[in-house]
Amino acid sequence: GCSCLMDDSLTGLCVGQSSWMTDETLPKPFLNAWPSWIMPPKSNVTLQCHTSTKNVNFVLRKGRSILESLQSLASTEGVAEFHLNDLKTRNAGPYTCKYYRRELPQISSQPSDILLLLVTGEFPKPSLQAPQRGVVTAGETVTLQCQRPDNIFMPIKFALLKAGAAEPIRVQDPAGKETDFSLRSVTVSDAGNYSCVYFQIGAPFLTSQPSNFLEIQVRGSFPEWLHQVTFPPTVPRRGDYTTGNLIRLGLAAIIVVIMGAFLVEAWCSQKEPPRGSV
Repeated sequence: GCSCLMDDSLTGLCVGQSSWMTDETLPKPFLNAWPSWIMPPKSNVTLQCHTSTKNVNFVLRKGRSILESLQSLASTEGVAEFHLNDLKTRNAGPYTCKYYRRELPQISSQPSDILLLLVTGEFPKPSLQAPQRGVVTAGETVTLQCQRPDNIFMPIKFALLKAGAAEPIRVQDPAGKETDFSLRSVTVSDAGNYSCVYFQIGAPFLTSQPSNFLEIQVRGSFPEWLHQVTFPPTVPRRGDYTTGNLIRLGLAAIIVVIMGAFLVEAWCSQKEPPRGSV
């Protein structure tokens, strides 16, 4: 077998063979991070490179530096996994992957789209607030405002995170020292604990600590079709009384009793003999 020497531009030279050629017809691979591309320090992340092309070797690159070359699993899966353990700040940065055929000529694919890996904890945490306090109703718009500390002046972006979600919910540019994340037409599934971070948009891609969690509760609403349902009017049976009728009957009975008491008192007063008579 021959040994391949690779330089920083990912052009490989096999001793005694021609250099790699990039084939535009090979589909470029897809690179993703599991469980997420924003991770706390000392955690583990797996970068997965996927392609539909079989019998290939994969190369992972951070910036212009080649990190690792890995043969695809059983050469039939078309996927390679690169494990980064005990993450540190220096692991943050832009990653790409590409693959090349094992048979001659060794043709390589285009690189994947860039995946930016971030490691949190280098800057003070931002604050996350929501004007809508308490429970919101499904279908409404919820605005979450993330604000960086006053002493941060470098070019940054904000990312909105949700506990339990693998990927950030949104990534946005700031408007001054803050940004507003709008969650439109929320559903019950949008309920949960949210936080946000900010990060440098250039090397070394330092990232803040996450903000404190902000809990969003979503109250379900009736489906629209339920509001349009009409029910036939009910005809009261003979002898049925509404609550209003029962109240009127009760008041009438009280009045009759009071008037009867007055009549008895008047009749009794007429029967008594006048005082001083013999």
